[in-house]
Amino acid sequence: MAVKSPCIDLCRFDGSTGWCRGCGRSKTECRGWKRAQPHQQRKIAADLPRRLAKLTGREFQK
Repeated sequence: MAVKSPCIDLCRFDGSTGWCRGCGRSKTECRGWKRAQPHQQRKIAADLPRRLAKLTGREFQK
């Protein structure tokens, strides 16, 4: 089963990481989301909290 897109319609990409400041995905990940296999979507989605924390300058603790 496909994973719901994490897009929040705030598509601004960080110059140093290449990640979207809204959802944390790369441009390539955003473009390929619908074609990605569910396991690929889950892997990307699992990494988004860490990416977003890095973008906002907060440490991410698991």
